[in-house]
Amino acid sequence: MPALDVHVQVAQKLQANIAKVIVGKPDVIRLALVALFSRGHLLIEDVPGVGKTMLARAIAKSIQADFKRIQFTPDLLPTDVTGVSIFNQKTQDFSFRQGPVFTAILLADEINRATPRTQSSLLEAMEERQVSVDGITHPLPDLFFVIATQNPIELSGTYPLPEAQLDRFLLKTRIGYTSSQEEVAILTGQKLSHPIHKLEPACGAAEILALQQAVKGIYVDPDIQEYIVKVVAATRKHEDVVLGSSPRGSLALMRAAQALALLDGRDYVIPDAVKKLAQSVLAHRIILTPQSKLSGFTSDLVVEAILSSTSVPVEKKPAGATA
Repeated sequence: MPALDVHVQVAQKLQANIAKVIVGKPDVIRLALVALFSRGHLLIEDVPGVGKTMLARAIAKSIQADFKRIQFTPDLLPTDVTGVSIFNQKTQDFSFRQGPVFTAILLADEINRATPRTQSSLLEAMEERQVSVDGITHPLPDLFFVIATQNPIELSGTYPLPEAQLDRFLLKTRIGYTSSQEEVAILTGQKLSHPIHKLEPACGAAEILALQQAVKGIYVDPDIQEYIVKVVAATRKHEDVVLGSSPRGSLALMRAAQALALLDGRDYVIPDAVKKLAQSVLAHRIILTPQSKLSGFTSDLVVEAILSSTSVPVEKKPAGATA
């Protein structure tokens, strides 16, 4: 069996396992896995009670790896996240006590309830997979995946995430309400106990790391690379935008498209994958003008307008590629 088929089977098994807990949201699960397979991080924003934390827990339980959760609150300090150096009276020296960030999968629950200073404690960890305390750098696990949930910033008791923090998230998604039939299925499934308690791991950390490496080998045609750059560059020139996406957005969009290709069982990226992912990857990296915000314009609409006005390259299937 070709190596790619093995990775596709792992990805699909993981997707099916998470769907045992998260009912009626296959697209949301796929986006979450795209972030994981791309070695990125995931931000889930929605109103309370729609399953943001449960999605994060389902992903964590589906992977046999270390998992920790931080409940972000206004009084949380940066050292509560990264760790702190403590003076040892016996050795007459300082020793570093690791914070909960030292784990493979980290759930940053309600991240925007903490102050911007505490939120920024994750910046180095998310970008460089390391933590610096008192001038000493401590590496994080190779599989380091942050799943952050946040309530809409309009709700009381929330702080907006700094632009630098938002830019560290490869994807931002929303879950939304379920249909009436799906909600009935949720009630039935949780009548006696929650499915999360019976969820078994679908794969191990080593399989995820191998899959992440395989994603980097997915073929991206030069025309598609140029298309990605055109879309991202257009966010910087749009009349309703103060600040568009940086080159990090271009790289994130390409990597996410590669991960989606693997999920779909292909070893090459198609233009449609870029279009499907553009809003989730780019919208949270865009800052609108005050006038546009007041008129009800959104960054999602900006990306939508850019996609509709940018010519799409012809799909090219490389020689020997899988369907």
